[in-house]
Amino acid sequence: MEQKNGSSFTGFVLLGFSDRPQLELVLFVVLLIFYLFTLLGNTTIIALSHLDPHLQTPMYFFLSNLSFLDLCYTTSTVPQLLVHLRGADKSISFGGCVVQLLVALGLGSTECILLGVMAFDRYAAICRPLHYTVVMHPRLCALMASASWVIGFANSSLQTVLTFLVPLCGRNKIDHFFCEVPPLLKLACVDTTANESELFFVSVIILLVPVALIIFSYGRIVRAVLRIKSSAGQRKAFGTCGSHITVVSLFYGTAIYAYLQPNNNHSQDHGKFVSLFYTIVTPMVNPVIYTLRNKDVTGAMKKVLCRDCDSR
Repeated sequence: MEQKNGSSFTGFVLLGFSDRPQLELVLFVVLLIFYLFTLLGNTTIIALSHLDPHLQTPMYFFLSNLSFLDLCYTTSTVPQLLVHLRGADKSISFGGCVVQLLVALGLGSTECILLGVMAFDRYAAICRPLHYTVVMHPRLCALMASASWVIGFANSSLQTVLTFLVPLCGRNKIDHFFCEVPPLLKLACVDTTANESELFFVSVIILLVPVALIIFSYGRIVRAVLRIKSSAGQRKAFGTCGSHITVVSLFYGTAIYAYLQPNNNHSQDHGKFVSLFYTIVTPMVNPVIYTLRNKDVTGAMKKVLCRDCDSR
C-alpha cells in the first residue's frame, strides 16, 4: 500500500461515534447488555444442540453453526467498540484492521450462504419427508456447512486484498466503528469506481444467490403445505419455518439495505446505526426467535434445567 512521503504507516483511527460524546455512554451500556445476551443465547443453543439427542438433527446442526458464527461475528467487532466508547484511544493497528475486515466480512458472507442452506434443509424436511434422512445425510450436511465457510472466507480474502491494495496516501481516519470495505475505500486518494463496482457485483452474488435459493425453497414449501388437508398439519409445517423466515428477513433486510444501495442515499451516521443492527442486534435476537418459536428447544432447555435441579 502506497503511503505519503514514504513514511511508515502504523494504523488507523476509528472515529466511530466520537462526534456524539453524549451518546457514547448510553451506547456502551446498551451494547454491553446486548453483547452479554448474545453470548448467553448463542452459547445456550450450541450447548443444547449437543446435549439433547432429540436436537441432533440436520436442522439443529445448521442452527448450532449459525449460533457459533454469530458469536464469532459479534466478538470480531463489539469488544473493541466497547473499549473505544469508554476510552480516548480509538486507534487500531494496520494488521488489526486487516484481520478484522477479513474475519467480519468472512463471517457475514458465510451467514448469507448458511441461511440459504438452512432453507434447503426446510424444503427437504417438508417436501421430501420420507427421504429426508437420506437427502440430508450427515456427510452432506457437513459438506454444505463447510462449503458455506470456505466460500464466505474466499470472498472475504479477495475483498480484503483488493481493498488494502488501494493507495491511501497517509489518510488513516475511518469514519466508522470497525474496519469495513466502504469506509476504507473512502480514504483512497485515487478513483475507486472499479473497486466499488466490484464490491457491488460480489455483494449481489453473495446476497442474492442465497436469496434465490430461499425463495425457491419456500415457494415449493408453500405449495406442499397447501396440499395438506388438515389445518393443524399446515400450522405445524409453517411453524417449523417461521423462525428461519424471521431470521432471514432481519439479516438480509439490513444487509441488502447496507450494501446494495448507492452511498449517497444515506448519511455515514445512518450507515453506522444500520451496521450496529446487523453486527449486534440480529445475532442477539436469533437465539430468542428460535427459542420462543420452537417447542423442541424450549423442551430441551427444561430438561437440562430439571436435570440440574434433580442432581442437587
